[in-house]
Amino acid sequence: MRSSKGSLPVYLQIAETLVRDITAGRLIDGEKLPPEREMASTLGIAVGTLRKTLAELHNRGLLKRIQGSGNYICAITDPKSVYSMFRLELITGGGFPTADVLSVSRQTKPHDIPSFGSSEEGHRIRRLRRIGGKAAAIEEIWLDSSYIEQVAAEELSESLYLYYRTRLGLWIAKAEDHIDLGHVPDWSPDAFGPRCGDAVPHVLRISYSHDGATAEISHTWYDQSVARYVNRLR
Repeated sequence: MRSSKGSLPVYLQIAETLVRDITAGRLIDGEKLPPEREMASTLGIAVGTLRKTLAELHNRGLLKRIQGSGNYICAITDPKSVYSMFRLELITGGGFPTADVLSVSRQTKPHDIPSFGSSEEGHRIRRLRRIGGKAAAIEEIWLDSSYIEQVAAEELSESLYLYYRTRLGLWIAKAEDHIDLGHVPDWSPDAFGPRCGDAVPHVLRISYSHDGATAEISHTWYDQSVARYVNRLR
């Protein structure tokens, strides 16, 4: 894995990948992790980076360290992941989400989306979503323009909710998803498997801020041969 501007540091990318493996059941409660050098080699990272990852998991209560024995998974109900509201995962489970920003523009809000926010304009963000490096979905996100005058594409984190929190002071507290059958829009990039007009699963998300306001509306079209939508009840 690599880190670039707007991306999470590598040790956090690894941590989030492991969190998703835990929530997907690929890593189970009490499972012993491989020795650090072996695990670092498998992940293609330095031992020092892995140790920062393990420390992060330990701080979240997801890892138990037993002196002289090793590191053991603790599957808890609240892993405090920055992707806790990201519902897509690979068909095989888990996978670290990344995003390629396709375009960012400020526009008058379209009439075919639910009413939201206090401004007549919104920031339209279009992205290609990858999970575990595989092109899995395309997204069109509308953020109410009252939160910021202009959104710079190069500043966007792969987790928009993290960007909102750190850059805008906006906390997305809850979201409501509506799932139906949609069709791939004409702006879809070549990297996304399904072609323009193809029928694919579609998610309309209405996101609410910490003060109860509707802050964001988003569309997600995903490739069901690559990813699945999962909402685990605990």
